Amino acid sequence: MAWLRRVRDRIDREYAQPLDVEALARGAHMSAGHLSREFKLAYGEPPYSYLMTRRIERAMVLLRRGDQSITEVCFAVGCSSLGTFSTRFTELVGMSPSAYRRQARRAAVGVPPCIVKQVSRPVRNREAPAAPPLLP
Repeated sequence: MAWLRRVRDRIDREYAQPLDVEALARGAHMSAGHLSREFKLAYGEPPYSYLMTRRIERAMVLLRRGDQSITEVCFAVGCSSLGTFSTRFTELVGMSPSAYRRQARRAAVGVPPCIVKQVSRPVRNREAPAAPPLLP
């Protein structure tokens, strides 16, 4: 389990770098397939999906800030294709990056940034459904 945490920590730390499952697997001294299976069992989604979620979360922050173009945000978070970035962003957030930027500006007026970050975090409903809360 420690090696899985190291892979997850590497993704969290180096999300803007060119990472792929093969490179992550080499760093953990295992095959890409084995890493993907074990990572999904432990965290509910494969490593590439986890990486893209981290990138989109960071993009959301940068878009809310509003001082960079969408293309600049795309490259700043480690995506190499604006089309892929926009598609994944729309898939996870439910709207395009430009629509998100417009909506975030209006919605965040007067709300503390820590609250905005928590309520705007993308959730992967298809790959890793949230477990219902366990109430006593």
